[in-house]
Amino acid sequence: MFTGIIEHCTAVQACSHGVEDSLLELDLGPLAEGTILGDSICVSGICLTVARLEQRIAHFQVSAETRRKSTIAGWHAGRLVNLERALAFGGRLGGHLVSGHVDGVGRLVERRKEGASERFTIVLPDDGSVQVVEKGSLAVDGVSLTTWDCRGSRCSIAIIPHTLEKTSLAALRPGMPVNLEQDLISRWVEKMLVRA
Repeated sequence: MFTGIIEHCTAVQACSHGVEDSLLELDLGPLAEGTILGDSICVSGICLTVARLEQRIAHFQVSAETRRKSTIAGWHAGRLVNLERALAFGGRLGGHLVSGHVDGVGRLVERRKEGASERFTIVLPDDGSVQVVEKGSLAVDGVSLTTWDCRGSRCSIAIIPHTLEKTSLAALRPGMPVNLEQDLISRWVEKMLVRA
Protein backbone atom coordinates (compact mmCIF):
# COMPACT_ATOMS: atom_id res chain seq x y z
CA MET A 1 0.00 0.00 0.00
CA PHE A 2 1.02 3.58 -0.68
CA THR A 3 -0.25 7.05 0.22
CA GLY A 4 0.26 9.08 -2.95
CA ILE A 5 2.75 11.35 -1.17
CA ILE A 6 5.77 11.36 -3.46
CA GLU A 7 9.18 10.85 -1.83
CA HIS A 8 11.45 11.37 -4.82
CA CYS A 9 11.24 12.36 -8.49
CA THR A 10 13.85 10.91 -10.84
CA ALA A 11 14.59 10.43 -14.53
CA VAL A 12 14.35 6.95 -16.08
CA GLN A 13 17.90 5.65 -16.60
CA ALA A 14 16.93 3.01 -19.17
CA CYS A 15 13.74 1.46 -20.47
CA SER A 16 13.60 -1.35 -23.01
CA HIS A 17 10.38 -2.72 -24.43
CA GLY A 18 10.13 -6.31 -25.60
CA VAL A 19 7.25 -7.90 -27.47
CA GLU A 20 5.25 -8.30 -24.26
CA ASP A 21 7.16 -7.01 -21.26
CA SER A 22 9.51 -4.17 -20.41
CA LEU A 23 12.67 -3.65 -18.35
CA LEU A 24 13.09 -0.45 -16.38
CA GLU A 25 16.13 1.03 -14.60
CA LEU A 26 15.83 3.85 -12.09
CA ASP A 27 18.21 5.72 -9.83
CA LEU A 28 16.42 5.58 -6.47
CA GLY A 29 18.51 8.40 -5.03
CA PRO A 30 17.84 8.75 -1.28
CA LEU A 31 15.27 5.92 -1.41
CA ALA A 32 18.03 3.39 -2.10
CA GLU A 33 18.97 3.37 1.58
CA GLY A 34 17.06 0.52 3.20
CA THR A 35 15.62 -0.77 -0.09
CA ILE A 36 16.16 -4.50 -0.67
CA LEU A 37 15.38 -7.02 -3.41
CA GLY A 38 11.67 -7.76 -3.60
CA ASP A 39 10.57 -4.40 -2.18
CA SER A 40 7.57 -2.71 -3.77
CA ILE A 41 8.00 0.81 -5.08
CA CYS A 42 5.24 2.88 -6.64
CA VAL A 43 6.63 4.32 -9.88
CA SER A 44 4.33 7.05 -11.25
CA GLY A 45 1.33 5.16 -9.93
CA ILE A 46 2.51 1.63 -10.83
CA CYS A 47 3.47 -0.80 -8.07
CA LEU A 48 6.69 -2.49 -9.23
CA THR A 49 8.99 -5.01 -7.54
CA VAL A 50 12.73 -4.43 -7.24
CA ALA A 51 14.15 -7.37 -9.25
CA ARG A 52 17.81 -6.32 -9.08
CA LEU A 53 19.65 -3.67 -7.11
CA GLU A 54 23.09 -2.24 -7.89
CA GLN A 55 23.82 0.40 -5.25
CA ARG A 56 21.29 3.15 -6.10
CA ILE A 57 20.13 1.66 -9.43
CA ALA A 58 17.01 -0.51 -9.20
CA HIS A 59 15.91 -2.81 -12.02
CA PHE A 60 12.25 -3.67 -12.55
CA GLN A 61 10.58 -6.21 -14.82
CA VAL A 62 7.23 -4.99 -16.12
CA SER A 63 4.59 -7.53 -17.15
CA ALA A 64 2.46 -7.41 -20.28
CA GLU A 65 -0.65 -6.76 -18.15
CA THR A 66 0.98 -3.73 -16.52
CA ARG A 67 1.94 -2.40 -19.95
CA ARG A 68 -1.66 -2.79 -21.16
CA LYS A 69 -3.13 -0.95 -18.17
CA SER A 70 -0.65 1.92 -17.85
CA THR A 71 1.44 4.48 -19.71
CA ILE A 72 4.70 2.56 -19.29
CA ALA A 73 4.83 1.30 -22.91
CA GLY A 74 5.55 4.91 -23.94
CA TRP A 75 8.31 5.53 -21.38
CA HIS A 76 11.90 6.20 -22.45
CA ALA A 77 15.22 7.19 -20.85
CA GLY A 78 15.02 10.70 -19.43
CA ARG A 79 11.32 10.64 -18.60
CA LEU A 80 10.58 11.93 -15.10
CA VAL A 81 8.81 9.52 -12.75
CA ASN A 82 7.47 9.77 -9.21
CA LEU A 83 8.69 7.34 -6.55
CA GLU A 84 7.14 6.26 -3.26
CA ARG A 85 8.13 3.35 -1.04
CA ALA A 86 5.45 1.10 0.43
CA LEU A 87 3.66 2.41 3.50
CA ALA A 88 4.95 0.96 6.77
CA PHE A 89 2.23 -0.09 9.22
CA GLY A 90 1.94 2.61 11.83
CA GLY A 91 3.20 5.23 9.37
CA ARG A 92 1.34 8.45 8.67
CA LEU A 93 -1.26 8.36 5.93
CA GLY A 94 -0.75 11.85 4.51
CA GLY A 95 -2.57 11.28 1.21
CA HIS A 96 -5.07 8.48 0.65
CA LEU A 97 -4.95 4.69 0.28
CA VAL A 98 -3.23 3.86 -3.01
CA SER A 99 -2.55 0.28 -4.14
CA GLY A 100 -0.35 1.05 -7.13
CA HIS A 101 -2.73 -0.88 -9.39
CA VAL A 102 -3.61 1.49 -12.23
CA ASP A 103 -7.34 1.52 -13.01
CA GLY A 104 -6.94 3.23 -16.37
CA VAL A 105 -5.10 5.76 -18.48
CA GLY A 106 -6.53 9.27 -18.71
CA ARG A 107 -5.32 12.31 -20.61
CA LEU A 108 -4.45 15.84 -19.55
CA VAL A 109 -6.50 18.13 -21.78
CA GLU A 110 -5.99 21.52 -20.16
CA ARG A 111 -3.50 23.17 -17.83
CA ARG A 112 -3.86 26.76 -16.67
CA LYS A 113 -2.76 29.07 -13.88
CA GLU A 114 -5.22 29.86 -11.09
CA GLY A 115 -3.51 32.14 -8.61
CA ALA A 116 -0.30 30.53 -7.34
CA SER A 117 -1.62 27.07 -8.24
CA GLU A 118 -2.48 25.40 -11.54
CA ARG A 119 -5.70 23.76 -12.65
CA PHE A 120 -5.29 20.49 -14.55
CA THR A 121 -8.31 19.10 -16.39
CA ILE A 122 -8.22 15.37 -17.07
CA VAL A 123 -10.36 13.24 -19.34
CA LEU A 124 -11.07 9.85 -17.79
CA PRO A 125 -10.96 6.59 -19.79
CA ASP A 126 -14.20 6.07 -21.78
CA ASP A 127 -14.53 2.45 -20.63
CA GLY A 128 -15.71 3.55 -17.16
CA SER A 129 -12.68 2.00 -15.44
CA VAL A 130 -12.09 5.17 -13.39
CA GLN A 131 -14.92 6.75 -11.40
CA VAL A 132 -14.54 10.04 -9.56
CA VAL A 133 -16.73 12.13 -7.30
CA GLU A 134 -16.60 15.78 -6.32
CA LYS A 135 -13.96 16.29 -3.59
CA GLY A 136 -12.88 12.67 -3.88
CA SER A 137 -9.38 11.25 -4.07
CA LEU A 138 -7.58 10.32 -7.28
CA ALA A 139 -3.97 9.24 -7.80
CA VAL A 140 -2.54 10.85 -10.96
CA ASP A 141 0.82 9.31 -11.89
CA GLY A 142 0.97 8.19 -8.26
CA VAL A 143 0.26 11.63 -6.75
CA SER A 144 -2.64 11.83 -4.28
CA LEU A 145 -4.95 14.63 -5.42
CA THR A 146 -8.47 15.91 -4.76
CA THR A 147 -10.97 16.04 -7.62
CA TRP A 148 -13.41 18.85 -8.29
CA ASP A 149 -15.55 20.17 -11.13
CA CYS A 150 -16.41 16.57 -12.07
CA ARG A 151 -18.55 16.62 -15.22
CA GLY A 152 -19.16 13.48 -17.23
CA SER A 153 -15.80 12.06 -18.24
CA ARG A 154 -13.81 15.10 -17.05
CA CYS A 155 -12.54 16.29 -13.72
CA SER A 156 -10.22 18.99 -12.50
CA ILE A 157 -7.48 18.94 -9.90
CA ALA A 158 -5.64 21.85 -8.31
CA ILE A 159 -1.85 21.51 -8.18
CA ILE A 160 -0.10 23.69 -5.61
CA PRO A 161 3.45 24.99 -6.29
CA HIS A 162 5.04 22.50 -3.85
CA THR A 163 3.52 19.53 -5.73
CA LEU A 164 4.65 20.94 -9.08
CA GLU A 165 8.18 21.38 -7.74
CA LYS A 166 8.48 17.92 -6.15
CA THR A 167 6.76 15.67 -8.72
CA SER A 168 6.76 14.86 -12.42
CA LEU A 169 3.42 16.65 -12.87
CA ALA A 170 5.30 19.83 -13.80
CA ALA A 171 6.48 18.11 -17.01
CA LEU A 172 2.95 17.23 -18.16
CA ARG A 173 1.55 19.01 -21.21
CA PRO A 174 -1.97 18.88 -22.68
CA GLY A 175 -2.47 15.71 -24.70
CA MET A 176 -0.16 13.59 -22.52
CA PRO A 177 -1.48 10.36 -20.95
CA VAL A 178 -1.51 9.82 -17.18
CA ASN A 179 -1.91 6.77 -14.94
CA LEU A 180 -5.07 6.99 -12.85
CA GLU A 181 -6.11 5.07 -9.75
CA GLN A 182 -9.40 5.86 -8.11
CA ASP A 183 -9.74 5.82 -4.33
CA LEU A 184 -9.46 2.26 -3.00
CA ILE A 185 -12.52 2.58 -0.76
CA SER A 186 -14.67 3.96 -3.58
CA ARG A 187 -13.54 1.07 -5.81
CA TRP A 188 -14.92 -1.46 -3.31
CA VAL A 189 -18.12 0.52 -2.72
CA GLU A 190 -18.68 0.62 -6.48
CA LYS A 191 -18.17 -3.16 -6.80
CA MET A 192 -20.59 -3.84 -3.93
CA LEU A 193 -23.27 -1.62 -5.47
CA VAL A 194 -22.89 -3.30 -8.88
CA ARG A 195 -23.38 -6.72 -7.26
CA ALA A 196 -26.47 -5.59 -5.27
